[in-house]
Amino acid sequence: MLNEKIAKLINEQVNKELYSGYLYLDFANFYADEGLDGFAHWYEIQAQEERDHAMMMRRYLIDNGFRVTCDAIAKPDKKLKEMQDPLDAGYEHEQYVTSLINNIYSEAFALKDFKTMQFLDWFIKEQGEEEKNAEDLIKKFKMFGHDAKGLYALNQELGARVYTPSTTGPAM
Repeated sequence: MLNEKIAKLINEQVNKELYSGYLYLDFANFYADEGLDGFAHWYEIQAQEERDHAMMMRRYLIDNGFRVTCDAIAKPDKKLKEMQDPLDAGYEHEQYVTSLINNIYSEAFALKDFKTMQFLDWFIKEQGEEEKNAEDLIKKFKMFGHDAKGLYALNQELGARVYTPSTTGPAM
């Protein structure tokens, strides 16, 4: 059976992943209000991916004999005024999520919970990709986002993103 401390941390992470989805929906709303449907679409997909992460963690807990509890999802608290604000907040948030996953991994390592470490390996790799994507988006916005034609092209690029559910999720 799963160690109680590890199970509690993963259960908390389920809620934090759902919050991440909620935060990204807020970013999508911001961009939709600005008429940037491509940016909104990009963050809608981010929200779907965060929900997927929460569901993977939920399934891991259930499959390991732990009863999952759902907590309230906090209201997003980021103040979004400038077009780059969601991008910066998203990058900062991904770094925060990485620290949370690393903390769970560290606790699993201390308890020699190799099964959970293996499960978390996928999330560690995923967080590296998430941080890079967020950072790349900021770079693109800084290069192209202040020119109308560049912003239009970037909006089109982001609007072409396709949601693909993970078929290589973590080993359980």
